[in-house]
Parts: sequence; C-alpha cells; structure tokens
Amino acid sequence: MLSSWLNPLPLVAILRGIRSHEAVSIGRVLADAGFRVLEVPLNSPQPMESIRRLSQSLGDSFLVGAGTVMTSAQVQEVAAAGGRLIVMPHADAVVIRAAKDAGMVCVPGVATPTEAFAALAAGADGLKLFPADQVSPEALKAWRAVLPKELPVLPVGGITPGNMASWLAAGAHGFGIGSALYAPGLDAAEVASRAHAFAQAWAAVSPKSQEHRA
Repeated sequence: MLSSWLNPLPLVAILRGIRSHEAVSIGRVLADAGFRVLEVPLNSPQPMESIRRLSQSLGDSFLVGAGTVMTSAQVQEVAAAGGRLIVMPHADAVVIRAAKDAGMVCVPGVATPTEAFAALAAGADGLKLFPADQVSPEALKAWRAVLPKELPVLPVGGITPGNMASWLAAGAHGFGIGSALYAPGLDAAEVASRAHAFAQAWAAVSPKSQEHRA
C-alpha cells in the first residue's frame, strides 16, 4: 500500500512549520520535483488547513497527510481534512489501528526491532526509522535480516543528499526529508531548488541507477 506511493521517488516531504497560505505553492514545487508523499506535522500552524489545501490542490495522485500524530482523535481530524497518511514519532498500537480502521496509510516511528515488530503486528504499512541520526546504517542492516524483505523502512532525521547511499546499502527503501528540504521562512523557489537536489541525489544512488550502470 505504501510502496506504490514511493515509486518512482521514495522521498517523503516533511513540511514542519508550514503555514496554510503557503501550502499550495510549496506543494506544487515539490510535485514538480517528483515528490508524491507530503506530510504536515501537527505541531505546525493550522496543520489541518494546510492538509486540506494540499489535498484539494494536488488531488488523488498524491498521498497527503499528517506527521507527529499522537492520538486516535487526531487521526479522525486528519481524515476529516482530507488526509490519507498518518506518520507518528512512536509506535502506539492504538493509534496505528485507528489509522488502519479509517483506511489510511500508517507509518509509525520506531527505534528498536521490538518496536518495529509491535508496529507491524498492529498493521503498520511501513516504518519510520527515527531518529535516524541516532541509529546507524549498520544497525538497519542487522534489522533487515529479520524484517520482511519488502517492508518499506524510511530513515528520518539528519538525511541529506550526501548520506543517502549508505542508508540504501543498509536496506532503506526511501527517506523522510525535513529541514534540509523545507523550513519556515524558505520561499517556494528555494524549496524547489532543494527538492530537485534531493531528487537528483536519489536518481544517482537508487537501485535502478546502480543496475543500469552494472
């Protein structure tokens, strides 16, 4: 369910701090760069309005939703705003089940194999490895020996165009990109430049690129 949204560019745009009046312009430049999954963390100003505007503007070809989702009540609010994605900083089974009961894609945050398997048992569609800068690629490689082969694992936290290759080699399927892509105060032109840089970096290190070179 999640994997189809991650093709051909498996990068999730994390728009923490975005304001509703700029949501459409930022969303469009991300779409132009190839991003198909956009997340508005709920600790942003008027997050539900931003989700509503992004969903209406981008349409069904994009997966738009919320991050930093902590409760089942918030899941319902996101659904009412038109969001179809729930991203969490933790792996609360109650919230995961609420998201799945609402027909939404759910990506909980995990930092240990125990959390990972508990999240999967609750119905998670993929895993957010968070915070990635506190978990090494070597640790992810060890996880991949026991996690389902096709399960999307997305490191989040400290990801830049320059460090994606090591995570991919360890078994990451994609990434969540936060302040290196968007931060409050950046205009659409700067976000577009950063988005294209990430898309180009992915194209250079992606498994398809490596197969082509071989």
